[in-house]
Amino acid sequence: MGTETDWVYRVFEPHGSEGWRPYGSDPERWRGTITADDSSQGPQYALSLVVADLMTEWKVRGLHRAKHVRVYLWRDEEGDQEDADAIVEVRPSIHAELPAGDRIRAPAGYRPGGER
Repeated sequence: MGTETDWVYRVFEPHGSEGWRPYGSDPERWRGTITADDSSQGPQYALSLVVADLMTEWKVRGLHRAKHVRVYLWRDEEGDQEDADAIVEVRPSIHAELPAGDRIRAPAGYRPGGER
């Protein structure tokens, strides 16, 4: 192979009814280009680097769980959100801070809408 592709990424956060806005107090920090081998693994590699960087920053800042963000990825140059080549959405787990034994579970045999 020996060829490379530039993957342009940008991270967005939810902004109520307005949709999505660039993430963070310094949006340029979460916008950039990653060069990867031109293979089927290229987009996954680029996305994994961005998500790993986000998770590291959250951990360093003492956040106990992930923030809700979307990572958009385009080949060669940034475009509209709907034209992204790949999108990964990271959502916080509502149970991230609870020990497994304290999580709410449906009773055994429970079926939504069914008789108990």
